[in-house]
Amino acid sequence: MSWENTYQLWNDFENLDTEMRSNLDQLEGNATELEDAFYTNLEFGTAGMRGVIGAGTNRMNLYTVRQATEGLARFIEERGEDAKKRGVVIAYDSRHKSPEFSLEAAKTLGKHGIKTYLFESLRTTPELSFAVRYLNTFAGIMMTASHNPPEYNGYKVYGEDGGQFPPAEANELTEYVRQVENILEVEALEKEELLDQNLLEMVGEEIDEAYLEKLDTVNIDRDLIQRNSDLNIVFSPLHGTATMIGSRALENAGFENVTLVPEQAQPDPDFTTVKSPNPEDPDAFELSIELGKEIGAEILIATDPDADRLGMAALLDNGEYEVLTGNQIAALIVDYLMKAYEKQDSLPDNGVILKSIVSSEMPAVIAEKSGVETVNVLTGFKFIAEKIKEYEATEEKEFLFGFEESYGYLLESFVRDKDAIQALIFLAEIAAYYKEQGMTCYDGLQSLFEEHGYFKEKTISITMSGITGAEKIKQLMLSLRENAPTSFGDVQVNAVEDYQASTKTSADGQTETIEFDKADVLKYYLDDGSWIAARPSGTEPKIKFYIAAVADTSDEVDQKVVAFEETINQLIEE
Repeated sequence: MSWENTYQLWNDFENLDTEMRSNLDQLEGNATELEDAFYTNLEFGTAGMRGVIGAGTNRMNLYTVRQATEGLARFIEERGEDAKKRGVVIAYDSRHKSPEFSLEAAKTLGKHGIKTYLFESLRTTPELSFAVRYLNTFAGIMMTASHNPPEYNGYKVYGEDGGQFPPAEANELTEYVRQVENILEVEALEKEELLDQNLLEMVGEEIDEAYLEKLDTVNIDRDLIQRNSDLNIVFSPLHGTATMIGSRALENAGFENVTLVPEQAQPDPDFTTVKSPNPEDPDAFELSIELGKEIGAEILIATDPDADRLGMAALLDNGEYEVLTGNQIAALIVDYLMKAYEKQDSLPDNGVILKSIVSSEMPAVIAEKSGVETVNVLTGFKFIAEKIKEYEATEEKEFLFGFEESYGYLLESFVRDKDAIQALIFLAEIAAYYKEQGMTCYDGLQSLFEEHGYFKEKTISITMSGITGAEKIKQLMLSLRENAPTSFGDVQVNAVEDYQASTKTSADGQTETIEFDKADVLKYYLDDGSWIAARPSGTEPKIKFYIAAVADTSDEVDQKVVAFEETINQLIEE
């Protein structure tokens, strides 16, 4: 069906939601906007479904939420009565329409006789992951668009292990969603009917308490924290979900000198104090830095709206603050983790660090020095969750830490997704560790560079929106495969991994198979130990290039990053 026919179907629908009707009226006559809203359906990617809020099949609205949930309901029904009885837990963040979308999902599930446990107010993504396991539900739904701009919302689906659906299940779910013929006519019960039939149960404080109790296992050295309980911390939830649970977690851990950024402490779907509610963006720390200078804070920490990602700024000798990268934060965590375990003589012989293929090798180098293996997985924390589940079953390895370069970390496996609250209290412990030595986290990072070499990463993110954007990204990846670069800067490529073809090809043409699920990713290994990767985003109209340079000095690694970026820009232009 053409986009024009789909639009007409919506426009002619007599029972169209009044808000959707108003939205369509505003778009009337704007062919470009209408085409973008109706030319395709939102798809599940590496982190579920995300889109701009509004009318259309390519938008987040009550009908696309019902469509996704109808697909999930059919998926659950296929698993039998036990799966239906166990039900689904739903949480939501501070974004526009999140509470409304969550209730629509519950109403759609209820039509199939599937029970929903719905959080009474906004909660974090990691607590939703925990709740799936705590309540023993068959699945979970998180309404969030993570760190995207305010006009977005999204829909993440979690499996019974608390991790996001892995590829096989996600593909099956997508097929069920696609089979919904007319999303305008998906049936749903009313809230009163759900309550009358015991198909809806509101949850909250009990799960908060259980989650906080588990968070008590994250910190390792309580004596260290007690000696440094006055550590001066500035914390910003960036208008999101982490205010309550993050503050309570820090207090329970023993940190007594925590100051919230007041302008960013309350939920705000418009994120009015930041250009982007993304702790990856140094600009998001502007108010935290102002407050930090005013009160002499030793560490600044910010979480994104659904509190699965975390960023940190460390104090410098001159009183300024340096915003660290996700890879640098991971290096600090791994180094302290190894030292803390070794101090207690509790480092397991079969311990393992898990990371994505586009994340820094520096944490792996640090872990290797302590005899701990690092295992790479595809991008998407679902793959880390899969590995944790595998190791639990086989007892082959003991999970110690998982991370992605995009500011996602997990220390304890009672959650199976990125957990910024775990990272929050653990980084505070790391800051206390360095404070006791008369150092800052920045000083600690510099000492790691001096010991292990200088690693520097940079991500180049290129947005290609609209109907032509996806095709441009596809053609760019095709060009990289057909005309593979032989060098970046003046450093030769010695091997290329193509995760779509499941091959690794050396510079002399020798090819071997790599054991990964298929993914549209290319990774170039260079002679000096550096690497470059290219990967289309699974949730946004972007293609990302990842630069990971290695050198003996800070100046040299900076020069390499610049040279590698110049080569990448040339490839894009060509």
